[in-house]
Amino acid sequence: MPSVEENHDRWANYDWADKGDEWSVGFGGTEAMWAWFLQPRISPFLPSEHTLEIAPGFGRATQFLVPSSKKLTLVDLTQPCIDACKERFKDFDHIDYHVNDGKSLDMIEDGSIDFVFSWDSLVHAEHDVLQSYLAQLGRKLRPGGTGVFHHSNIDSYRDPKTGELTVGNEHWRAPTMSAAKFRQYAEAGGLRIVAQELIPWGGTDFSDCLSVFRRDVRRPLLKRPKLVRNSRFFDQIQQRLAGEVREITEVYRSS
Repeated sequence: MPSVEENHDRWANYDWADKGDEWSVGFGGTEAMWAWFLQPRISPFLPSEHTLEIAPGFGRATQFLVPSSKKLTLVDLTQPCIDACKERFKDFDHIDYHVNDGKSLDMIEDGSIDFVFSWDSLVHAEHDVLQSYLAQLGRKLRPGGTGVFHHSNIDSYRDPKTGELTVGNEHWRAPTMSAAKFRQYAEAGGLRIVAQELIPWGGTDFSDCLSVFRRDVRRPLLKRPKLVRNSRFFDQIQQRLAGEVREITEVYRSS
């Protein structure tokens, strides 16, 4: 399982020659990834007074958050990633940078975050990492603040009798994390799950999940979160089926 230490060693020593853009090839490039996948999903939460991005890497998605955030805070497990972001965004004075231990958000003031985001990184984080972050975000988000996290759903493919995974895991997803656990951890932290989009990553199994959550102003309503199984995820991206993408992303606007 990819522990915090294994994640640190892998990404601190990774060859970032392409700044992470190599992972955007399936979308037609990083700008296409933003335009056709991320922007339609997170646009309801932008612009933001104070955005927190967890695990930005070399700033692949960060570059699009910079102009839409009055204040932007970046938190990453590795010093090389934070150093790269500092260099990449050196012309902007509204960004704070922090290296953490892979679990802590102690550097963030309580009630200060309007929007928290993590893309294509926490899919490698085990359940204890997500549990820790969500417990803290129940305090760090301002009332009404929202988050979107991309995380693993591999743990949902586990044989209840043997405890063994029933699917492959070639994309190094965290085997102890699932959409159900995310709901559990968010609710324990006082957060409401608005929607979850299950997506297959390079196959037919719903290995990944995008979860939308909110710190409600008042006591959370007993609303059932919307769950979307987007089996045509990469078809929609590659074929630019704008009508279908719009239908899927409406769940992000229902918060």
